[in-house]
Amino acid sequence: MPRKELVGKVVSNKMDKTVVVAVENRFPHPKYEKQIARTHKFKAHDAENKCGIGDKVRIQECRPLSREKRWLVVEITEKAISALPKGSEV
Repeated sequence: MPRKELVGKVVSNKMDKTVVVAVENRFPHPKYEKQIARTHKFKAHDAENKCGIGDKVRIQECRPLSREKRWLVVEITEKAISALPKGSEV
């Protein structure tokens, strides 16, 4: 059976080797046919701590790595543009 793959946006990277990925699911309302967006957050393993907040990533289902972590970051499809340029200080 193939493993599930999802695409989402990194919303938190404060944990070591773990990121929180928000995956949006869009579907039409059964009666009114308006598009509804539901967001689900998944904790995913990021072994090299490469993901930043706002990055678009592809995650894949894997064996349980911890109590809540069952996904693995396969690739970063799009890097987020940082708010501050490199070398500048706040």
